[in-house]
Amino acid sequence: MLAAMPSAGILIIGNEILSGKVTDANSPYFCRELRALGVDVERIVTIPDEIATIAHEVRAMSDRYDLVLTSGGIGPTHDDLTIEGVAQAFGLPVEHSESIETRIRLAAGGELNQSQRKMAQIPLGATLLDAGDLWFPLVIVKNVYIFPGVPELLRKKFESIRTRFQGVPFVLRRVYVRRRESDIAADLNALLVEFPELMLGSYPRVGEAEFHVLLTLESRDAGYVVRALDALLARLPADAIHKVE
Repeated sequence: MLAAMPSAGILIIGNEILSGKVTDANSPYFCRELRALGVDVERIVTIPDEIATIAHEVRAMSDRYDLVLTSGGIGPTHDDLTIEGVAQAFGLPVEHSESIETRIRLAAGGELNQSQRKMAQIPLGATLLDAGDLWFPLVIVKNVYIFPGVPELLRKKFESIRTRFQGVPFVLRRVYVRRRESDIAADLNALLVEFPELMLGSYPRVGEAEFHVLLTLESRDAGYVVRALDALLARLPADAIHKVE
């Protein structure tokens, strides 16, 4: 019996996402990477740059999930309110970090202006984690990891600490089927009766010349996936299968 895997909630913060001015690239990245590591992403929420809203969602996710990953709202401008929101979520004051100020000063090559000093504010007692070759550390409060909104920076920080997020990865097999989804629905339902723990996905494809449906079979138990795949292939006509990966 496999142990329960870590759960995660993702909080995307930014008016620019909700207004459609910027397309969120960070939650799909988080989902792909966490799944590959064996972490179950159970919720994604996108919220505006409002301290009370950030505090409410952070606290709710922190209580519900093992890990919370936030993205956005940690820069030097007026709408960067994530730090204040996370602090409020846990009833913590915001303090000035001399360590971060020193890093910013070294990166800037001189004394800091007011906006740069704002970036040195963190919730009291937060953990600072060096993230690869980036001068700005990752700020962690309890089980909440505060990532930047810029996708390139977020990915560098995640890559440098990815070993902190570890479960049992999923095993995935793909079956490309030449039949329509309605033609194989009964076979898929029967497969799930035989393999109730299987994560089975069925995705119709429009405009594909070689196949009509992509099936995905997933489990953290490699042997279970193999048995389910064999059972599926036995159910479907041989000429219905385009390829198996």
